[in-house]
Amino acid sequence: MDKIFSSLMEELKKRQFKPYYAENKEEAVRTVLSVIDEEMAKKGKTEKEMQISFGGSRTLSEIDVYSAIEKYNVLDPYAFPTRQEQHEAKRRALLSDVFLMSANALCESGEIVNIDGNGNRLGAMICGPDKVVMVVGKNKIVKDKASAMERIKTIACVKNAQRLSRKTPCAEKGKCESCLISGQTICGHTVYTRYSSIPERIVVILVNEELGF
Repeated sequence: MDKIFSSLMEELKKRQFKPYYAENKEEAVRTVLSVIDEEMAKKGKTEKEMQISFGGSRTLSEIDVYSAIEKYNVLDPYAFPTRQEQHEAKRRALLSDVFLMSANALCESGEIVNIDGNGNRLGAMICGPDKVVMVVGKNKIVKDKASAMERIKTIACVKNAQRLSRKTPCAEKGKCESCLISGQTICGHTVYTRYSSIPERIVVILVNEELGF
């Protein structure tokens, strides 16, 4: 394990997060499943009773975790045809047993930094499912919060705006201009997570590969 990973895992533990290390995508998926199964055993539920949901994440797509969790009761908010139905599903996802997501940036100090559009991903992380599992590639590890915001504003937000075909300055110019364009702006909520008040509720799987934005 790289020195930076071992140091970061210790910092995460100090903040009451539960860290894991995965050498590659395949190991990351196995770790996700082991965390779900541990929570399932703890609750005494079956696979079909165990509800799993997730926030929008390029990282989760790249590791193909979605096919691996099909055996559980999966609530996919993005599978519904209308915005209203998707909104209602995102609200129900807050009561899932396990919520899967990634992070926009992870500081060497163990602080997690995210910017979200609708806020469903961050709402679930802050106060929702009993277990939150984050899969974080090595490309998202940064020195400090200033570096985290720089990364998010110049990489994560830009690429996500382009992916969503948004007509924002960052999508067109590759640079954030703190826009306020109705129906287009994807930077609605900025959250610094420095501590988990419930020990080990938030699981952080560090992957020794570049993943997502």
